[in-house]
Amino acid sequence: MRYSGRRKVKGLRREEVAVLAGVNVDYYARLEQGRETRPSSQMLDALSRALDLDPDAREHLYRLAGAAPPDVMSPTPQTVSPELRQLMDSHPHAPAFVLNRVLDILAANTLADALFSPFSTADNLARMTFLDPAGRQFYARWDWTAQATVANLRAAAASSEPGLPQLVAELSEGSEQFRALWETHQVRGKTREPKHLVHPAVGPLTLTYQAFDVRSAPGQQLIVYQAEPGSASADALSLLRSVPLRVRR
Repeated sequence: MRYSGRRKVKGLRREEVAVLAGVNVDYYARLEQGRETRPSSQMLDALSRALDLDPDAREHLYRLAGAAPPDVMSPTPQTVSPELRQLMDSHPHAPAFVLNRVLDILAANTLADALFSPFSTADNLARMTFLDPAGRQFYARWDWTAQATVANLRAAAASSEPGLPQLVAELSEGSEQFRALWETHQVRGKTREPKHLVHPAVGPLTLTYQAFDVRSAPGQQLIVYQAEPGSASADALSLLRSVPLRVRR
Protein backbone atom coordinates (compact mmCIF):
# COMPACT_ATOMS: atom_id res chain seq x y z
CA MET A 1 0.00 0.00 0.00
CA ARG A 2 1.20 3.49 -0.82
CA TYR A 3 -0.83 6.59 0.01
CA SER A 4 -0.14 9.03 -2.83
CA GLY A 5 -2.91 11.62 -2.42
CA ARG A 6 -2.99 14.80 -0.36
CA ARG A 7 -4.28 14.60 3.18
CA LYS A 8 -7.79 15.96 3.42
CA VAL A 9 -7.00 17.62 6.77
CA LYS A 10 -4.71 20.39 5.60
CA GLY A 11 -1.78 21.42 7.75
CA LEU A 12 -1.35 18.11 9.58
CA ARG A 13 2.21 16.90 9.76
CA ARG A 14 3.08 13.23 9.56
CA GLU A 15 3.63 13.17 13.32
CA GLU A 16 0.18 14.65 13.96
CA VAL A 17 -1.55 12.12 11.70
CA ALA A 18 0.26 9.31 13.50
CA VAL A 19 -0.92 10.62 16.88
CA LEU A 20 -4.53 10.96 15.70
CA ALA A 21 -4.44 7.43 14.30
CA GLY A 22 -2.81 6.03 17.45
CA VAL A 23 0.33 4.66 15.74
CA ASN A 24 4.00 5.52 16.00
CA VAL A 25 5.51 7.86 13.46
CA ASP A 26 7.88 5.27 12.03
CA TYR A 27 5.03 2.88 11.25
CA TYR A 28 2.99 5.63 9.60
CA ALA A 29 6.02 6.69 7.55
CA ARG A 30 6.41 3.10 6.32
CA LEU A 31 2.76 3.14 5.27
CA GLU A 32 3.14 6.34 3.26
CA GLN A 33 6.31 5.10 1.62
CA GLY A 34 4.84 1.75 0.67
CA ARG A 35 7.17 -0.25 2.92
CA GLU A 36 4.26 -1.56 5.02
CA THR A 37 1.89 -3.38 2.68
CA ARG A 38 -0.64 -5.16 4.91
CA PRO A 39 -2.17 -2.80 7.45
CA SER A 40 -5.05 -4.23 9.48
CA SER A 41 -8.66 -3.14 9.04
CA GLN A 42 -8.45 -1.47 12.45
CA MET A 43 -5.44 0.52 11.26
CA LEU A 44 -7.17 1.57 8.04
CA ASP A 45 -10.21 2.67 10.00
CA ALA A 46 -8.03 4.71 12.35
CA LEU A 47 -6.28 6.39 9.42
CA SER A 48 -9.62 7.15 7.78
CA ARG A 49 -10.76 8.95 10.91
CA ALA A 50 -7.45 10.75 11.37
CA LEU A 51 -7.44 11.98 7.76
CA ASP A 52 -11.17 12.82 7.88
CA LEU A 53 -11.80 10.84 4.70
CA ASP A 54 -15.24 10.88 3.09
CA PRO A 55 -16.83 7.48 2.21
CA ASP A 56 -15.39 7.35 -1.31
CA ALA A 57 -11.86 8.21 -0.16
CA ARG A 58 -12.17 5.73 2.70
CA GLU A 59 -13.17 2.97 0.28
CA HIS A 60 -10.25 3.90 -1.98
CA LEU A 61 -7.85 3.63 0.96
CA TYR A 62 -9.08 0.12 1.72
CA ARG A 63 -8.77 -0.88 -1.95
CA LEU A 64 -5.19 0.39 -2.06
CA ALA A 65 -4.43 -1.83 0.91
CA GLY A 66 -6.01 -4.86 -0.78
CA ALA A 67 -8.73 -5.06 1.87
CA ALA A 68 -12.51 -5.06 1.69
CA PRO A 69 -14.10 -1.87 3.02
CA PRO A 70 -16.03 -2.47 6.27
CA ASP A 71 -19.34 -1.66 4.55
CA VAL A 72 -18.89 -4.80 2.43
CA MET A 73 -19.00 -6.86 5.62
CA SER A 74 -21.78 -4.95 7.41
CA PRO A 75 -25.46 -5.93 7.27
CA THR A 76 -27.48 -4.62 4.35
CA PRO A 77 -29.95 -1.81 5.11
CA GLN A 78 -33.45 -3.26 4.93
CA THR A 79 -35.19 -0.02 3.99
CA VAL A 80 -35.33 1.12 0.36
CA SER A 81 -35.14 4.87 -0.12
CA PRO A 82 -38.17 6.75 -1.49
CA GLU A 83 -35.98 8.01 -4.34
CA LEU A 84 -35.12 4.46 -5.42
CA ARG A 85 -38.77 3.41 -5.21
CA GLN A 86 -39.68 6.39 -7.36
CA LEU A 87 -37.03 5.39 -9.90
CA MET A 88 -38.42 1.85 -10.15
CA ASP A 89 -41.99 3.11 -10.50
CA SER A 90 -40.94 5.48 -13.28
CA HIS A 91 -40.18 2.45 -15.49
CA PRO A 92 -43.56 0.68 -15.75
CA HIS A 93 -42.52 -1.42 -18.77
CA ALA A 94 -39.64 -3.21 -16.99
CA PRO A 95 -39.86 -5.42 -13.88
CA ALA A 96 -37.57 -3.85 -11.28
CA PHE A 97 -36.90 -4.91 -7.70
CA VAL A 98 -34.32 -4.48 -4.95
CA LEU A 99 -32.51 -7.39 -3.31
CA ASN A 100 -30.25 -7.64 -0.29
CA ARG A 101 -27.33 -10.08 -0.05
CA VAL A 102 -29.51 -12.96 1.13
CA LEU A 103 -31.92 -12.44 -1.79
CA ASP A 104 -34.77 -10.86 0.17
CA ILE A 105 -36.96 -8.76 -2.12
CA LEU A 106 -36.98 -5.42 -0.30
CA ALA A 107 -39.09 -3.51 -2.83
CA ALA A 108 -40.58 -4.05 -6.27
CA ASN A 109 -42.41 -2.06 -8.91
CA THR A 110 -45.84 -3.00 -10.21
CA LEU A 111 -44.61 -5.10 -13.11
CA ALA A 112 -42.22 -7.07 -10.88
CA ASP A 113 -45.13 -7.77 -8.53
CA ALA A 114 -47.09 -9.06 -11.53
CA LEU A 115 -44.15 -11.18 -12.69
CA PHE A 116 -43.83 -12.86 -9.28
CA SER A 117 -47.59 -13.20 -8.76
CA PRO A 118 -47.56 -17.04 -9.17
CA PHE A 119 -45.75 -17.32 -5.82
CA SER A 120 -47.72 -17.45 -2.59
CA THR A 121 -45.30 -14.90 -1.09
CA ALA A 122 -42.68 -13.08 -3.16
CA ASP A 123 -40.35 -12.29 -0.28
CA ASN A 124 -37.06 -14.09 -0.94
CA LEU A 125 -35.76 -15.59 -4.20
CA ALA A 126 -34.19 -18.61 -2.49
CA ARG A 127 -37.33 -19.40 -0.53
CA MET A 128 -39.40 -18.96 -3.71
CA THR A 129 -37.09 -21.30 -5.65
CA PHE A 130 -36.88 -24.15 -3.14
CA LEU A 131 -39.94 -24.01 -0.90
CA ASP A 132 -42.77 -22.65 -3.04
CA PRO A 133 -44.29 -25.27 -5.39
CA ALA A 134 -44.68 -22.55 -8.03
CA GLY A 135 -40.90 -22.32 -8.34
CA ARG A 136 -40.46 -25.44 -10.44
CA GLN A 137 -43.04 -24.28 -12.97
CA PHE A 138 -41.94 -20.63 -12.95
CA TYR A 139 -38.23 -21.27 -13.57
CA ALA A 140 -37.95 -23.13 -16.89
CA ARG A 141 -34.36 -24.06 -16.03
CA TRP A 142 -35.03 -24.90 -12.41
CA ASP A 143 -31.85 -26.94 -11.84
CA TRP A 144 -29.66 -24.11 -13.14
CA THR A 145 -31.61 -21.53 -11.13
CA ALA A 146 -31.27 -23.62 -7.98
CA GLN A 147 -27.49 -23.91 -8.37
CA ALA A 148 -27.10 -20.19 -9.07
CA THR A 149 -29.30 -19.26 -6.13
CA VAL A 150 -27.31 -21.33 -3.65
CA ALA A 151 -24.02 -20.02 -5.04
CA ASN A 152 -25.31 -16.46 -4.54
CA LEU A 153 -26.19 -17.24 -0.93
CA ARG A 154 -22.74 -18.73 -0.35
CA ALA A 155 -21.23 -15.44 -1.49
CA ALA A 156 -23.28 -13.71 1.22
CA ALA A 157 -21.72 -15.93 3.89
CA ALA A 158 -18.63 -13.67 3.90
CA SER A 159 -20.76 -10.77 5.14
CA SER A 160 -22.52 -10.39 8.46
CA GLU A 161 -26.10 -10.61 7.24
CA PRO A 162 -28.10 -11.50 10.38
CA GLY A 163 -30.82 -13.35 8.46
CA LEU A 164 -28.54 -15.81 6.64
CA PRO A 165 -28.21 -18.59 9.29
CA GLN A 166 -31.96 -18.71 9.87
CA LEU A 167 -32.65 -18.75 6.11
CA VAL A 168 -30.14 -21.55 5.50
CA ALA A 169 -31.66 -23.57 8.35
CA GLU A 170 -35.18 -23.09 6.95
CA LEU A 171 -34.13 -24.05 3.42
CA SER A 172 -32.11 -27.03 4.62
CA GLU A 173 -35.04 -28.37 6.60
CA GLY A 174 -37.50 -27.85 3.77
CA SER A 175 -35.49 -28.92 0.72
CA GLU A 176 -33.21 -31.88 0.20
CA GLN A 177 -31.98 -30.30 -3.04
CA PHE A 178 -30.93 -27.15 -1.17
CA ARG A 179 -29.04 -29.17 1.45
CA ALA A 180 -27.08 -31.03 -1.24
CA LEU A 181 -26.22 -27.86 -3.16
CA TRP A 182 -25.26 -25.95 0.00
CA GLU A 183 -22.73 -28.65 0.84
CA THR A 184 -20.92 -28.10 -2.49
CA HIS A 185 -19.69 -24.70 -1.20
CA GLN A 186 -19.87 -23.13 -4.67
CA VAL A 187 -19.67 -19.33 -4.67
CA ARG A 188 -20.90 -17.17 -7.52
CA GLY A 189 -22.22 -13.67 -7.96
CA LYS A 190 -24.88 -12.74 -10.45
CA THR A 191 -24.26 -13.79 -14.04
CA ARG A 192 -25.45 -12.17 -17.26
CA GLU A 193 -27.33 -15.22 -18.54
CA PRO A 194 -30.95 -14.65 -19.62
CA LYS A 195 -33.77 -15.70 -17.34
CA HIS A 196 -36.09 -18.32 -18.79
CA LEU A 197 -39.43 -18.07 -17.00
CA VAL A 198 -42.94 -19.43 -17.46
CA HIS A 199 -45.78 -17.30 -16.14
CA PRO A 200 -49.17 -19.04 -15.95
CA ALA A 201 -50.98 -15.94 -17.22
CA VAL A 202 -48.80 -15.05 -20.22
CA GLY A 203 -46.63 -18.09 -20.97
CA PRO A 204 -42.85 -18.33 -21.58
CA LEU A 205 -40.59 -15.32 -21.01
CA THR A 206 -36.94 -14.88 -21.92
CA LEU A 207 -35.58 -11.85 -20.10
CA THR A 208 -32.16 -10.28 -19.80
CA TYR A 209 -31.31 -8.24 -16.73
CA GLN A 210 -29.01 -5.63 -15.29
CA ALA A 211 -27.89 -5.49 -11.65
CA PHE A 212 -26.91 -2.15 -10.11
CA ASP A 213 -25.25 -1.72 -6.72
CA VAL A 214 -27.04 0.89 -4.59
CA ARG A 215 -24.22 3.15 -3.45
CA SER A 216 -26.26 4.75 -0.68
CA ALA A 217 -27.17 1.33 0.79
CA PRO A 218 -24.23 -1.11 0.54
CA GLY A 219 -25.46 -4.66 -0.02
CA GLN A 220 -28.62 -3.63 -1.88
CA GLN A 221 -28.89 -4.32 -5.60
CA LEU A 222 -31.42 -2.95 -8.06
CA ILE A 223 -32.38 -5.65 -10.58
CA VAL A 224 -34.08 -4.66 -13.83
CA TYR A 225 -35.45 -7.26 -16.27
CA GLN A 226 -35.88 -6.53 -19.97
CA ALA A 227 -37.26 -8.32 -23.01
CA GLU A 228 -35.94 -7.96 -26.53
CA PRO A 229 -38.02 -5.28 -28.27
CA GLY A 230 -40.61 -6.73 -30.63
CA SER A 231 -40.22 -10.25 -29.25
CA ALA A 232 -42.88 -12.58 -27.91
CA SER A 233 -41.46 -11.96 -24.44
CA ALA A 234 -41.96 -8.21 -24.88
CA ASP A 235 -45.59 -8.86 -25.79
CA ALA A 236 -45.94 -11.11 -22.73
CA LEU A 237 -44.54 -8.38 -20.46
CA SER A 238 -47.12 -5.97 -21.83
CA LEU A 239 -49.86 -8.48 -21.03
CA LEU A 240 -48.53 -8.85 -17.49
CA ARG A 241 -49.52 -5.28 -16.72
CA SER A 242 -53.13 -6.45 -16.58
CA VAL A 243 -52.48 -9.34 -14.14
CA PRO A 244 -54.26 -8.84 -10.76
CA LEU A 245 -51.76 -8.03 -8.01
CA ARG A 246 -51.40 -8.88 -4.36
CA VAL A 247 -51.02 -6.14 -1.77
CA ARG A 248 -47.98 -4.00 -2.64
CA ARG A 249 -44.90 -4.25 -0.40
